[in-house]
Amino acid sequence: MKSPNHIAIIMDGNGRWGIKNYKSRLIGHKFGVKNIKPIVQYCLKNKINYLTLFALSMDNLKKRNKKEIKNLLGILEQYLKENIKYFIDNKIKLNFIGEKYNLSKNTIGILYKYSKDTDSKKQKLQINVAFNYSSKFEIVNSFKKIIKNRKNINKKNICKYLYTSPAKEPEIIIRTGGFSRLSDFLLWQCAYSEFFFIKKMWPDFKPYDLQLIIKKFNKLKRNFGS
Repeated sequence: MKSPNHIAIIMDGNGRWGIKNYKSRLIGHKFGVKNIKPIVQYCLKNKINYLTLFALSMDNLKKRNKKEIKNLLGILEQYLKENIKYFIDNKIKLNFIGEKYNLSKNTIGILYKYSKDTDSKKQKLQINVAFNYSSKFEIVNSFKKIIKNRKNINKKNICKYLYTSPAKEPEIIIRTGGFSRLSDFLLWQCAYSEFFFIKKMWPDFKPYDLQLIIKKFNKLKRNFGS
């Protein structure tokens, strides 16, 4: 089975899963974070080079309960502390993509630290963690960088300055949780991606589910407009 180069996942359903199983959104988020490692291990084993995970949108940060956001930040920091050795030992590069706007200096410092600590020239897997992320802002900022650097506005340069660069566009985009929408995620990069909308909530999504999706993907005929 041929593995794709880049998979992107909208990890939706953590809060709803927590309410259903434990009457707690917070517990749902904790289980959601724990579910990342098995998927990462599958990607390493099958030599998938890039994994982009939608962790927190800019709209989430602005509109959700402040206490819930504070708890999410705490869960993320604890997860990074507990798994930093695993990332380094397995040559996994963490690349946080999104806006600094509305993030505290402490949060920005944490994201920068773990991005720097996992920087490796011999990386086996790069994980783009979309945090306080908006694809619309990403595209606008790409144009701003092109203008600042006095480059021509063309497809090549727009792609060059996207947050996900140097990863090529994802062949597969998965959304768990039962909804069929992108929610401002990789709007430029998704032009020829194959979409898989899964009813399972993110904490219930397992490597076997990812394997089934890749098998389905390998059976598709991709024409790219031809």
